[in-house]
Amino acid sequence: MSRWSNSLIFIASLAAVGACSRGHDNQTSRPAGATATGATHVVSDTVLEDVFEASGTAEPIQQATLSTKLMGAVTRVLVQEGDVVRAGQLLLEIDARDLDAKRARVAAGLREAEAVRGEAELHATRIRALFADSAAAKAQLDAAETQLSRASAGVAAAQAATAEVDAAVHYAEIRAPFGGVVTRRFVDPGAFAAPGTPLVALENASRLRVSVMAPPRAVRGLARGAAIRGTLEGEPVDLKIEGVVPGPGANLYTVNALVTNPNQKYLSGSAATLALVQGERRALAVPRAALVREGALNGVYVRRGEETELRWVRLGETFGDWVEVLSGLEPGDRIVLPTPTGEVG
Repeated sequence: MSRWSNSLIFIASLAAVGACSRGHDNQTSRPAGATATGATHVVSDTVLEDVFEASGTAEPIQQATLSTKLMGAVTRVLVQEGDVVRAGQLLLEIDARDLDAKRARVAAGLREAEAVRGEAELHATRIRALFADSAAAKAQLDAAETQLSRASAGVAAAQAATAEVDAAVHYAEIRAPFGGVVTRRFVDPGAFAAPGTPLVALENASRLRVSVMAPPRAVRGLARGAAIRGTLEGEPVDLKIEGVVPGPGANLYTVNALVTNPNQKYLSGSAATLALVQGERRALAVPRAALVREGALNGVYVRRGEETELRWVRLGETFGDWVEVLSGLEPGDRIVLPTPTGEVG
């Protein structure tokens, strides 16, 4: 390639670099037609919040994987994945016939213990009367009282055994601890259940916990119960801080925030962000409604005298209905806002 060709390429490269600078005259722009009609907005320095945006996920506050303390075969599974259940609803049953036999033995033992105590009470009552009339020795009275105490202890032990069996029988019926949705069914009828084996999982997504990781400078000043802005699946939401605790990594903290989800619009595992406010700063910002998008390019219509041109801009963060402009505009520029009869983009 000749030197002249190399020079042309170098000059063209300089022109392309100059077109990306911040100034008015060097901006890549093009004249706008009749579609660029509407009210105008004068660009000026605006006070914006300096925000650290931390990303994380949203999970239900109430979620549980249910299991049992028994060993036995699963006899019935009454729910499917996706079923909506109420608190206390029966979900699954485990064969508890061996517990029925144990319950009968314990009940018989309790009746026997109560009979022994009744007999001991009658005997102690007679000995007390005889001792009061000096017809029984002190040793006889002490023996009768000891026998009554042992009989009462036997009744207490039998009652405790009955309560233990009743509690064990409770684990043969797996019920929902809260209302929610069945998210996982781990077993089918005929499967063998052992202590700690997962049987059914459910969750209630009416309240979500958003957890994000952030550096110490970003969490400084955050307090439990404070209001905070964020997003769920890209949509703005209002949350309250639940707590800030040291994270698993060095120089990282976990920020937990709670948000209500009454219609369960957002699902478990939804992408979420928290806007951690660091302070304020001055920047140029324009209304989001003024933006024109063409592919990956963003621009605004700028009015200069009687003419209107489309000018490409580089955007920063979004603040509600406003977007920060990093380059492409200067204070005092007049941009065109869309109207119902003349849209800009």
